[in-house]
Amino acid sequence: MAGMDTTQLGAGLEEFTSEQLAKVDEIILKYKSKPGALIPVLEQVQDVCGYLPMSLQLKVAKGLNLPVANVYGVVTFYSFFTMVPRGKNVIRVCLGTACYVRGGKRILEKLTESLGIEPGQCTEDRQFSLETVRCLGACGLAPVVVINDDTHGQMKPAKLDAVLNQYR
Repeated sequence: MAGMDTTQLGAGLEEFTSEQLAKVDEIILKYKSKPGALIPVLEQVQDVCGYLPMSLQLKVAKGLNLPVANVYGVVTFYSFFTMVPRGKNVIRVCLGTACYVRGGKRILEKLTESLGIEPGQCTEDRQFSLETVRCLGACGLAPVVVINDDTHGQMKPAKLDAVLNQYR
């Protein structure tokens, strides 16, 4: 963040609708005078816009009269905030020991091939995001893939296309 040209950070808001930006302004206004409001503001802004790119972080920082570095620090510290778009459907592939041994890596390889993205990325149409996790706590169902809130156990690469079609 040191030495960053903050004039460049405001660029990029054009991908958001005027309705989304108006809602962001409402959120900031609601919390503007409340100390310690940064996390609730960021949560609500992410709910409205889907993610928190630098352009929105700058808008929040200016609106709450906080240094951009403080906002960036919170966004990058907490794993529930994201600076990249997430898909409508978030796919989490478990790579914990039980899942890995039972084929988790093959599941991940098939998903990266089918979706054309790597873990941490989102498809161009923003339908799917792909993430890896170290354990989902469903070792008895290994290998496990979770899509949104749905757990798919004993997954096989051959079953993936049918499962993905349920979310298209």
